Amino acid sequence: MTSKMEMFGAALGKAVKNTMATLNEDKPPTKMYRTNLRDVPKVEGLPRDDGWVDMQVQFLIDKKSAGADHVIGWTVLKPGARHENHRHHNCDEFFIVLKGQGHIYTDEGQKPSGEGDVIYSPRGCWHGFNNTSDQDVVLVWGWMGAGSIEASGYEVGAEK
Repeated sequence: MTSKMEMFGAALGKAVKNTMATLNEDKPPTKMYRTNLRDVPKVEGLPRDDGWVDMQVQFLIDKKSAGADHVIGWTVLKPGARHENHRHHNCDEFFIVLKGQGHIYTDEGQKPSGEGDVIYSPRGCWHGFNNTSDQDVVLVWGWMGAGSIEASGYEVGAEK
């Protein structure tokens, strides 16, 4: 039986391997991309109907900003904010809870999650986060295999 950490490691290794293969093609060398949280605007207008409930989201690295085929993001969930149950058909996702606590959506319902948790959701797996606390939750997250929300195959669904 494969553990969640082994699955995460395998997916991360695959993403690195694919990136290295792209870099080794007959293309001019790529340049490093660097930004700072202060310089990346918060995404405006994320529709509540699509599961983005009162979230502060920043796309730190993506196809648009860095030409990447992956996304690295930063999210702050104020008390009561949530990213409703959703899945991505075209990419894997991970997130790390840097601060705070709440509940993650899983196939078995909502489960407690807090600071230090690392969650890996392979493509097609339903997941999400609900800040049920009275403090901010801060997540860093990534999509492996898609450089934009459109490319990720995003689908919001009913809570499991």
